[in-house]
Amino acid sequence: MRRDGDLVWVTLERPEVMNCLSFPTLRRFRTLLEELASDLSVRCVLITGRGEKAFCAGADLKERRTMPTERVPEFVRNIRSLMDDVEALPQPTIAVVGGFAFGGGTELLLACDLRVAAPHAQIGLTETSLAIIPGAGGTQRLPRLVGKSRAKDLILTGRRITAAEAEAMGLVNRLAPEGQLEATALELAEAIAANGPVAVRAAKAAIDKGCECPLEEGLSFEADCYEKVLPTEDRLEALAAFAEKRKPRFQGR
Repeated sequence: MRRDGDLVWVTLERPEVMNCLSFPTLRRFRTLLEELASDLSVRCVLITGRGEKAFCAGADLKERRTMPTERVPEFVRNIRSLMDDVEALPQPTIAVVGGFAFGGGTELLLACDLRVAAPHAQIGLTETSLAIIPGAGGTQRLPRLVGKSRAKDLILTGRRITAAEAEAMGLVNRLAPEGQLEATALELAEAIAANGPVAVRAAKAAIDKGCECPLEEGLSFEADCYEKVLPTEDRLEALAAFAEKRKPRFQGR
């Protein structure tokens, strides 16, 4: 984990195995997420993988081959819980995809709020080619993002798509120019971090909850979130900065 002002980078550090997810990696990752969830001085979290070859190629199949069958459900529960932890972070999350993202790697980027990819990145829910299905949220999060028909195309064929194709279908938010992945991701993260952090967290919560419930309930939750930001010091600072023709200095209060 690397702190950069209001931003935090979380990097998968297993480039020799394309940043695959092993039991120890899952445990460490979940511990970091627990720490981040309680540190509201962090305004945005960027998740990436070490090296230019892979973001994350999913579960560690070498570990899986030696794993007793009775332990597999425990592993799947842990990887599923990791994705839930990522999605539940109060701060916005950005997947910074610098290479292959297959299986659980694609499920990880789906759990993030936004996705930035390098031109050479490839993405795919490849589990059906291994005679299993996406088990860490892929069958649920992908259709919510790109639609049921596109999700079935990708999951049932297990095919890999380019970053450009992923951007065209709305799976990737930003396609970085060659050699500009980190700069592109930072530009997006800094644009988020420049806004009122209490409001950003409230907006994320309103969107996430609202998309999972009837419109009337979503509108009611949005109203509750709006009322919570009204008494904040940041809201008053924004009004003062506008009147004084300067940039606001938000404190997260």
